[in-house]
Amino acid sequence: MIRKIPAFTVIALMASVLLGQQKTVTITGNLIDNACAESAKDLDTRARSHPTSCALMEKCQSSGYAVYADHKLYKLDDKGNDSAVNLLKNTKTAKGVKVTVEGTVDGDTIHVTKLTEVTDAAN
Repeated sequence: MIRKIPAFTVIALMASVLLGQQKTVTITGNLIDNACAESAKDLDTRARSHPTSCALMEKCQSSGYAVYADHKLYKLDDKGNDSAVNLLKNTKTAKGVKVTVEGTVDGDTIHVTKLTEVTDAAN
């Protein structure tokens, strides 16, 4: 039993190191609420033309948000959802809000460290 404890400790430490080394990614795409993303037949077109006013509706806002980039949907974590609401309330963009998200990806969710709007002036 004593020999198993050090081996278990080493394995646990290695796992925690690997988890701590998640690579930070930067993704640029269109912001869309999860409710509208789930019901979209053509997600690419829907995300590029999604009205900001729709994304701020109570049902849409409560569903959370995602970023559609490179034909993949990345759901935002709680911090990202809060940032998305704030961005949507303050943007001048009427539809197709484009954002850059920095964070770590876990499955289909991005754990957001930074979310900023991409404007035409920034392109």
